[in-house]
Amino acid sequence: MSVVTELIVNEGNGKISFGNYELGAKAKLDNYEVGGDLYKVKTYRDITKLEKNGMFLYESVPGTAVHRFTVDETGVEFTVEADKDCQITLGLEENQEYMVTAGGEELGPMWTNMGGKLSLSLEMGSGVGQTVTVKK
Repeated sequence: MSVVTELIVNEGNGKISFGNYELGAKAKLDNYEVGGDLYKVKTYRDITKLEKNGMFLYESVPGTAVHRFTVDETGVEFTVEADKDCQITLGLEENQEYMVTAGGEELGPMWTNMGGKLSLSLEMGSGVGQTVTVKK
C-alpha cells in the first residue's frame, strides 16, 4: 500500500482514498467533488481529517493513508495504513451501536456518543494496511 500523493482520489463506486502520513507540513484540499458531494481533506504526519459536505467523517492521530473509504446509512468501511499506532475517530449516527472489525479481528460492539463519534485505536506497522468495518 502507499500514501495518497494527490491527497484525495475518487476510486469509483462511491469509494475514495485520502491522506498522506509522510508529509512534514500540513496540506489540504477543499471542494473535491465525488457523486455530488464535496469533500475536504487535511493531512500530514500528525493528523488526517476528512469532511463531507461540511460534516465530520474521519480523523486519525497521527496521520494515516486511507484507501477505498466508503460510507452509507449502515456504516463505514476502509483500509488504513500508518507508520505507527493510531487513534481513529469516525463521525456516524449518534447514540447508535455498531459492530467493529479491524484487521480481520472482531472488536465487538461499540456505541457512538451524543455527537455521533466513535473512536478506536489500532496497532499499525509501516506499510501494512488494516481493513476496518463499522456496521449497524
